[in-house]
Amino acid sequence: MDDHYARRRADMVRDQVECRGVRDPRVLEAMGRVPRHRFLPHRDADAAYEDRPVPIGRGQTISQPYIVALMTELLELRPGDRVLEVGTGSGYQAAILAELADEVVSVERHEDLSNRAGAILAGLGYDHVTLHVGDGSLGWPEDAPYDAIVVTAGCPAVPASLAPQLAPGGRLVCPAGTRAMQKMLKFVHTARGLVRTESINCVFVPLVGAQGWPGDSP
Repeated sequence: MDDHYARRRADMVRDQVECRGVRDPRVLEAMGRVPRHRFLPHRDADAAYEDRPVPIGRGQTISQPYIVALMTELLELRPGDRVLEVGTGSGYQAAILAELADEVVSVERHEDLSNRAGAILAGLGYDHVTLHVGDGSLGWPEDAPYDAIVVTAGCPAVPASLAPQLAPGGRLVCPAGTRAMQKMLKFVHTARGLVRTESINCVFVPLVGAQGWPGDSP
């Protein structure tokens, strides 16, 4: 079974990620190492390596593999980096980040999803990932500054709380726009302020919170 999933991971990296232009070898290697199927319920494991997001409950999804790889590449992670993830979800993106950075802090509004992700990450040995339950639209200022911040849900605008939590030279990647369509945005904290670039159009589940979309309490 492990060989079966290893082959599917290799196919995923080649056919869904590398062929679409993700070139950072460290990102490609991380995508090839992390057992994506472990982050889904057993009944859905066979869907893990398909070219699409997969529901995980609570109206959330594990993102399409290409999107995970693209966002990770945009972060330009380096050894020694500290990363904040807004929206833990399944925990898969956190595992990819943990392959490339020294410390990952992740915030999830749904306690049950956070607990499940924490158990999976611990079982896989990712002991440098710290999970919190809270309003991710506010970031996690207690552990700031971060060398990189990634938002894994669609925002009406980039949450104002996040930029002050970036270290000098830090990178922020966030999908922002309408509920129906977002643009992947990247900001770099320079001496001149935040420098913005745009990437692809995308569609994420909405970021709910004080600086996201309104929604029900967890």
